[in-house]
Amino acid sequence: MGLAVFTYKGGRAGGTLFYATCLLFLVVACLASPISFAADAPLAATSYKMAGDATKMRIVMNFDREPDVKWFLLRGPHRLVVDLPTTKFAINAKDVKARGLVRSVRYGDLGEGVSRLILTSKGPFAIDRFDVLKNEDGNGYRIAVDMSAASVREFDAALANQALTTGATVSPDKGGRVGTGPISNPGHRFTVVIDPGHGGIDGGAEGLNGTVEKNVTLAFATELRARLAAVGKYDVFMTRETDQFLRLDDRVRIARQHEADLLISIHADTIRVKGLRGATVYTVSDKASDPEAQALADRENLSDQFAGMEIKDDNKEVTDILIDLIRRETHSFSMSFAQTLVGQLSTSVGLINNPQRSASFKVLKAPDVPSVLVELGYLSNAKDEAQLLSADWRGKAAQSITNAIALFASARVGAGTGG
Repeated sequence: MGLAVFTYKGGRAGGTLFYATCLLFLVVACLASPISFAADAPLAATSYKMAGDATKMRIVMNFDREPDVKWFLLRGPHRLVVDLPTTKFAINAKDVKARGLVRSVRYGDLGEGVSRLILTSKGPFAIDRFDVLKNEDGNGYRIAVDMSAASVREFDAALANQALTTGATVSPDKGGRVGTGPISNPGHRFTVVIDPGHGGIDGGAEGLNGTVEKNVTLAFATELRARLAAVGKYDVFMTRETDQFLRLDDRVRIARQHEADLLISIHADTIRVKGLRGATVYTVSDKASDPEAQALADRENLSDQFAGMEIKDDNKEVTDILIDLIRRETHSFSMSFAQTLVGQLSTSVGLINNPQRSASFKVLKAPDVPSVLVELGYLSNAKDEAQLLSADWRGKAAQSITNAIALFASARVGAGTGG
């Protein structure tokens, strides 16, 4: 507020009226000033929260009033950028630590009336929803963002759409994105992601003679990748190529980001019954096929605890009908491949009784990627342990899996669901 200077020359009565008028002006100016300051005050970001895992995240940021928001995507690395009016960030540093799909969170003032929030992802992602909402208690507003792991193709399509809409992306309908994969991508080759179980600090099971599961699974996965690559018809990726710890949801994320037509998770367990031996093929199911399958799923699902990074599963019911239908179709494909795989393995390696089983394995829960978990054998059995260390045996088993993939891929391509 500026300082007004008045001069007056006149009689006492006129002076009294003049000074009264000036006093009234000053009072009004003083009362109006705070309102003007409040309107010009920075937006206040009062809290920030993230929840989810490496496949799907929700981000919520609260403000003292409704924010004018613009958001867009950047690659190299993959980022979500949210531009705001000048904002004072009163956020707990613990709440912005990396978790799940989000690799880092940065925020600050850019000057010229703009502040920015930047979320860097572990890879390509999709924005399923971006909403500005009034808080239910009437105090302030929030932005709520749902993002999920996606393929490079999907991210690039969103970037192209962004360019057409002059820099501000439009939130896609969730049902329009889930399940866009090989069907809508004519250039897509049948893609297999091989997941060597365990790794890094999580060694997995240990054999009678000291064999460590994480080494067995990596050696076998490398052999299987080489055989699939030799066929020349597939794109083949591994979730890990070294002795590296990976969260279970990161393994699922990698499969989804590669638009995998098939995820094969490789394991080699131990069991108290020393005489039990042979390979087993598992698919996902909320209800285990037998107590042994449930016990195995419970052990494998604890892998994340080795690095103190466990995220609890919310076990929320699926409410989106399209997603539910995609899950059912994916499960049907998983069961079909498991049956084919058991048939091929039975001609080359030993199988346990009832070799096709199911349980609630977290690593098999991608809603749009057919997935199986293969237990190659039991390290608790001396004969199985010796086989798992044999290059000849690994070659036979890898060839059987390759044959099963060829049959499965041919059926998918014939049905128009793969390239």
